[in-house]
Amino acid sequence: MSFTVAIVGRPNVGKSTLFNRLVGKKLALVDDTPGVTRDRRPGDAKLVDLRFTIIDTAGLEEVGPETLEGRMRAQTEMAIEEADLTLFVVDAKYGLTPLDKTFGQLLRRSGKPVVLVANKSEAKGSDGGFYDAYTLGLGEPVPISAEHGQGMIDLRDAIVEAIGEDVAFPEGDDDEAETDVDVRDSVLGDEADDEPEYDETKPLRVAIIGRPNAGKSTLINRFLGEDRLLTGPEAGITRDSISVDWEWRGRTIKMFDTAGMRRKARVQEKLEKLSVADSLRSIRFAETVVIVFDATIPFEKQDLQLADLVLREGRAAVLAFNKWDLVEDTQATLADLREKTDRLLPQARGLRAVPISGQTGYGLDKLMQEIIATDKVWNKRISTARLNKWLEGTQVQHPPPAVSGRRLKLKYMTQVKARPPAFMVSCTRPDALPESYIRYMINGLRNDFQMPGVPIRIHFKAGDNPFENRKKRR
Repeated sequence: MSFTVAIVGRPNVGKSTLFNRLVGKKLALVDDTPGVTRDRRPGDAKLVDLRFTIIDTAGLEEVGPETLEGRMRAQTEMAIEEADLTLFVVDAKYGLTPLDKTFGQLLRRSGKPVVLVANKSEAKGSDGGFYDAYTLGLGEPVPISAEHGQGMIDLRDAIVEAIGEDVAFPEGDDDEAETDVDVRDSVLGDEADDEPEYDETKPLRVAIIGRPNAGKSTLINRFLGEDRLLTGPEAGITRDSISVDWEWRGRTIKMFDTAGMRRKARVQEKLEKLSVADSLRSIRFAETVVIVFDATIPFEKQDLQLADLVLREGRAAVLAFNKWDLVEDTQATLADLREKTDRLLPQARGLRAVPISGQTGYGLDKLMQEIIATDKVWNKRISTARLNKWLEGTQVQHPPPAVSGRRLKLKYMTQVKARPPAFMVSCTRPDALPESYIRYMINGLRNDFQMPGVPIRIHFKAGDNPFENRKKRR
């Protein structure tokens, strides 16, 4: 991308709607409630022939720095400092407010190029608010409708004029936006039959999930070494699923911070439902999911439900027991957590669990090592020859049971995909195979081929009968 643009303005003027319009996807949450956006969210924008990085920000408010709104404002100010150009959005329908004038002065002092955007200009009676925008002293406002896509050509021209054609159209800038692959669309359907060996340099997508106030954003900030995400003692600060890129030992990691997920019965407000839905999408399109537990109150019912959800989605899971610096008897607590992990999550025996502290940085390197190790197992492929040899030995040791007086026969086995490992077994009467024997086979695969902590799936298929379509002889 050639340059960076930040969208700023007071709450509820349509910044996230404009962000979604420019990136061409509904990435940012949009609601009538003021102050929906809290963290700054980057995205790849396309506006006619312009390609640039766009940053959605929280609404600017005049509050103390120690409050949640004050910390949100600090994040917005960091986005202004990082950007090459600022889009200052005002509400033409509602008109100017004292807040707009205050922040107009702030943007003039920043010394960065500013484009004044009068949103909701399609509304009846918006002319007065549009002409009032001239009093901000930021040049001619650009009338647009982010909701309906009106005025985008004028916005493009204003951006080029403000930043200069040499910055807007750098030489050798390829049309990246046409070739970019959305992370949410690329993770499904990328498992070919002939998958190569595990690539240590391939970028890895990691989602961080957990209950509210488990310390997910603090953990990511500690990884990055900066206050990139909004944190605080309040529960439920994060609303959007925000992705950040960083490197660990030379490998690119795309990490997704997600909103805390409470029990379904407690989620009543529309905005929280949107946040949870965004978190669920992040789980589906991640490769490895770190489930953050509060070490002081671990294994709540919601923790177990989140772990079960991740495993049912087929993702590679790692448990992180956060706030380890608050635990007094660490040895006894660690032994208790290990026992409960094996007992309460039997569907993925050997699930890796790491005690960490996002506040102090304890255990973060160990956590990354376990994430990489789990991802290797999740991508593992086993040759058909080894599987059939194993199948033969398994039946000798523990033959399939007889159902209705007829012995079940397992004939052939192969791995049909990885991510997660899935196998197909050709057998007689697959519907009659008891669940207990399927669990026996899954546990055997897990132990004999060193596949701890990942979901394993086995599909059973009846063999073709070569005489099925032949007519009976008289």
